[in-house]
Amino acid sequence: MKYYVYIMSNWNNKVFYTGVTNDIARRVYEHKNKFVKGFTEKYNINKLLYVEEYSDIETALNREKYVKKLSHKNKEKLIDTINKERIDLYDSIL
Repeated sequence: MKYYVYIMSNWNNKVFYTGVTNDIARRVYEHKNKFVKGFTEKYNINKLLYVEEYSDIETALNREKYVKKLSHKNKEKLIDTINKERIDLYDSIL
């Protein structure tokens, strides 16, 4: 099974959300369609900016914890490694 650590944002890239899932397409779809109540709904988190893939859940969970603790600036630097333009990567994971 594959596991994914991901970062999503709102339309102006001011708020980041970091998560982990075993079904990235389903999870992003849920965020985009406001099925996930709470933070992502409140801040209109609907744009996938960054994804990492892992084969081990423990590694993915540890990475998620690490990324969540990063400052906003360091999350921006991480996103820049694969997505400087801040385009929504959702279509590329389908």
